[in-house]
Amino acid sequence: MSTLLGMVDRAVIGYRPFFDIKLLAFPEFAHTVPVYATVEELRDRLAVEIPNEHTDRYVTKAREHGIWIQTGTFLEVDRRWPGAVFNTTCLIGPDGLLSRYRKVYPWLPWEVHASPDDLPGYDEPMFPVVETEIGHLGVAICYDWLFPEAIRALGLGGAEVLIRVSAYMDPWGATPPMDWWTLFNRVRAIENLAFVVAANQGASAHNYPPFSWPGGSMVVDFDGRILAQADPGPGEKIVVAPIDLGALRAERERRSGHQMLNHLRTSVYRAANPSSRAT
Repeated sequence: MSTLLGMVDRAVIGYRPFFDIKLLAFPEFAHTVPVYATVEELRDRLAVEIPNEHTDRYVTKAREHGIWIQTGTFLEVDRRWPGAVFNTTCLIGPDGLLSRYRKVYPWLPWEVHASPDDLPGYDEPMFPVVETEIGHLGVAICYDWLFPEAIRALGLGGAEVLIRVSAYMDPWGATPPMDWWTLFNRVRAIENLAFVVAANQGASAHNYPPFSWPGGSMVVDFDGRILAQADPGPGEKIVVAPIDLGALRAERERRSGHQMLNHLRTSVYRAANPSSRAT
C-alpha cells in the first residue's frame, strides 16, 4: 500500500509543473493477486471487506492532494452476499469513498470470484457512473472491456471518462501483432465518444506465472487518438496526459456524424435475442 501511495505523490508532485494531476488509476490486482484456486481459499486468505484500512489511507491521500483515485482491485467479501468473493475497484475522492465497481465478467476459467450477475436479488448498480468536479467517471475491469455492452452501459449512463483497471496479459497485451489492449481501448473510446484512462499491470512471468503482463498504460481521447502511453514492459511506470472535458462536451453537442450514442437503435437487438421474443 505504501508503494501505491508513494506513486500518487510522485505523480501529483513530480508532474505539478506540467500538469494538474486530478485523476489517478491503478491496475487490476494492485493490492493482491488471486493466487489460490478456490473461492474458499480466496475468501479465507486474501479477501477483505470494503471500506477497510487501505481505502481509508486512499481517502487521506485524496484529501491531501485534492484528487480522485481509481484503486487497484481488492478481492472483496460482503456480509450481504455470504460465500461470494468479488473483484472490486473503488473510486475515492476528497469526500471519501464514492463508489465501488465489482467485475461483471470474470475471466473464465481462471477467475473463480463471483459476478454480481450470479447473485439472485443483487440490487446495487452494476455499472455506476459518478458525477465529480472532474467529470462523469465510469469504470470497468479488464475482461469486461471485451464486451461492448458493458462499456456501452457506462456510456449511456453519462460517463465522460471511461477508466479501465486491468491485468491484461501477453500475447493479448500491448504489443503487435495482436495488441488487443490498445485495440479495445481505442474502440471503446470511439464508440462511446469518451476519454479512456487505462491502467495495466506490468509484471514478468517470474512474479506472477504463468503469464507475463506487458503494462502499456494509456490515455485515449474521444476520437481514439492515443494521447500518451507507457512503454510496454514490467515495472512501475507513470503515464500522464491532459483530458479536455470542454472539448468533449462541445463535440457531443455539435457532432452529428459518428455520434454512436445518439444513433444507437436498441430496439433492433430485441429481435436478435431469442430470450426477448414473444411466444
